[in-house]
Amino acid sequence: MDLIAVRPEGLYCAPGEFFIDPWRPVDRAVITHAHGDHARSGSASYLAAQPSAHVLRTRLGDVALETLAYGARLRIRDVTVSLHPAGHVLGSAQVRIEHRGETWVVSGDYKLDEDPTCDAFEPVRCETFISESTFALPIYRWRPPSVVIDDVARWWRANADAGRASVLFCYAFGKAQRVLAGLAAADALDIGTIVLHGAIEPLNRAYRATGVMLPEGRHVTDVDANALRRALVLAPPSAAASPWLRRFGDLSDGFASGWMQLRGARRRRGVDRGFVLSDHADWAGLNTAIDATGLRALEDLADRLHGSGRELILCGAPKQPAALMQQAEFHHHVGVSNICPNIKAALERANAIRVASATEAVYDRASAPRQ
Repeated sequence: MDLIAVRPEGLYCAPGEFFIDPWRPVDRAVITHAHGDHARSGSASYLAAQPSAHVLRTRLGDVALETLAYGARLRIRDVTVSLHPAGHVLGSAQVRIEHRGETWVVSGDYKLDEDPTCDAFEPVRCETFISESTFALPIYRWRPPSVVIDDVARWWRANADAGRASVLFCYAFGKAQRVLAGLAAADALDIGTIVLHGAIEPLNRAYRATGVMLPEGRHVTDVDANALRRALVLAPPSAAASPWLRRFGDLSDGFASGWMQLRGARRRRGVDRGFVLSDHADWAGLNTAIDATGLRALEDLADRLHGSGRELILCGAPKQPAALMQQAEFHHHVGVSNICPNIKAALERANAIRVASATEAVYDRASAPRQ
């Protein structure tokens, strides 16, 4: 029997009698994160990761919310549930469900890139992995986030020097906070004043209440005209073409999103600049994460080979898979010396094993008692 099935209300775990990110009100909802397409109001009770509590209450109000620390296990009916970092936004979680020796994981949204505003993605080994696929095409390959943030800072500085406000459209939850933290890390806050749309500041307060430090922003009515001409304005996409923008006079606008990878998307938005910055995994990240969930199969293979006197040698793992293997302590199964940086090193390691094995066989024959 499948642990997870699709029902009109959403993804349903029958042995646990709960839904994951339900589309309609249900008795018990397990929430992967607080974005509006995953966390909806109306359910009788909610379970979510502990770091998401303040954001969920900001968005849903005073709901019946139970939180669980990352990695903690909770028995719900006939299954054991735990929540693990997804790296998407503050409090985002993968839902791990264990039932009668079988493990399923529902990823929710996730990314593998570094982000100082949330816990990093944690690979969770399982038999079945239900993954998001927002950017599941080879065209979507992200540059390092720090490089994109540097581009944002240069754009802001050029506009400020020209006496124009810089209006950056970005999602109010997750993206706005990531941009703020990135600009602080890049020492770019001296360019001018940061102005925040009213939809962003309540979420910033939720971040700070959770322990995430963010630069302060100001309301547009608290900033004089001269400062506005050097300001960076963060606003949700819904503010585009609204009367609110008239306050800034001459401005340059940009949009921060993974969709900016496509020229057509940039053209349809009609903005001056598109910054490719996503809170979702790109093509390589999706493949890396999915591969990491199968480490159990690799562990079993390594153990079987070792039991039959053979060894598994891996080579050329890119940075992200290598980090995930280290995090999962995969070296305990395959051996540190058997994880090689390239094919040359792997062949040298294989030859060393062959020579050692042959030497050991000769020694065993020489030391065997004569009949």
